[in-house]
Amino acid sequence: MARIDASRLLDEAKATTRLALPLITGQLAAVGMGAVDAVLAGHFSAEVLGAVAVGVSLWSLAVVCAIGLNLALPPSVSQLVGAGRLAEVGPLFRQALGLAGSAGLLLFVLVYWVAPLLVRQLHVDPRLWPQVTAFLHAIAFGAPAIACYFTLRGVSDGLGHTRPTMYFGLLGLSLLGPLDWVLMYGKLGLPALGAQGSGMATAIILWAELAAFVLYMRRSRAYRGLHLLGRLERPDWHQLAMLLRLGLPMTFSLLMESSLFVAAALAIGRLGADVVASHQIALNVASVTFMLPLGLAMAITVRVGFARGREDARAVRYAGGIGIALTLLTQSLSTALMLGFPHLIAALYSHNGRVVALASQLLVLAGVFQFSDGIQAASAGALRGLKDTRAPMAITVFAYWLVGFPLGLYLGFNEHLGARGIWMGLIAGLSVAAALLLSRFIWLVPRGSRVG
Repeated sequence: MARIDASRLLDEAKATTRLALPLITGQLAAVGMGAVDAVLAGHFSAEVLGAVAVGVSLWSLAVVCAIGLNLALPPSVSQLVGAGRLAEVGPLFRQALGLAGSAGLLLFVLVYWVAPLLVRQLHVDPRLWPQVTAFLHAIAFGAPAIACYFTLRGVSDGLGHTRPTMYFGLLGLSLLGPLDWVLMYGKLGLPALGAQGSGMATAIILWAELAAFVLYMRRSRAYRGLHLLGRLERPDWHQLAMLLRLGLPMTFSLLMESSLFVAAALAIGRLGADVVASHQIALNVASVTFMLPLGLAMAITVRVGFARGREDARAVRYAGGIGIALTLLTQSLSTALMLGFPHLIAALYSHNGRVVALASQLLVLAGVFQFSDGIQAASAGALRGLKDTRAPMAITVFAYWLVGFPLGLYLGFNEHLGARGIWMGLIAGLSVAAALLLSRFIWLVPRGSRVG
């Protein structure tokens, strides 16, 4: 049996935590931006709130695509760093930036022209169509910015510089509220634009974040010598194919996971307004707590990538194992809060007794799947660090859509458990994904000292 080095374990835990904290803060800032939009829209009118909610749900699919395509960059960069091949980082980044720019333009087209057509196909209240369309037409202009922003963030995270994610996430959060207020409500002599103003504000903030990141990258000593923002080369089809080969499966996995919760919400929508409200409360709480394992998963990707680049199997095991252990620690806190104070948490969202009671039941179930959710996120992050993407994609489809969702529908409607049954299906899907992804990581890393 290999000897466990306690000092090395502690060093790995510190390094992972140092990378993860800014990432967690950045993710929480992104969630906060959504909350700002919802609060300001809700105070404007119920119609604008509904339009923004529908528009954001469609826009989020574009954001997932932008994130997924750029998920190939952090492990690729971290492996180059681990291998001491820093001169290759700049050319790879510029190829990824060119790819992101093209993807951003495609996403603009989809959000501006295709998404409004989907609104009509999804049987959204016709009274919301004009506001939803105006929102989508405005926010679509932010698509190229967010695609390129995630590329800059990807190379920075891959180098181990995660603080910019925090800096610019907090910058966007601090600017969005005032700009939303001015454009949505028509202040400073401007007309009140409602949902369109919300979309415009978000698009402007996305371009501001991108511009600030570029300026930071040009001036920070952390990136000197890498020539990241040099002259764009001609397309390198080999590198572009590598990025797409890694990025497309990750994009598909993210879409499978996000669409699972969308499908669950649509199914629960058949159970009445109070049930839908209780589901939204529990889902919002679970989404906020998920930012902790998600930030850790991003850090695990980088740490595993560094070790993989050095071809150090033992370091890969340490990085993955410590990252998963830290995730279990954060999930213990989330579980304790949801199981210990479900009624109190639900009461923060609503004064409706029936909604609070139903939400409390769902929060208990959310507390149960915190460990599964954390393990699947951390294991997926470790596998990304190894550039293993196709098998996780297959695992995601199997666990979520062949186990979780069918079981949830059966329990919810055939066994008449309602929303609780659908959430039990989510627990099953997340648990299967966690077990298979963790097993995949353990199986891929050999017991020797080197990994080829």
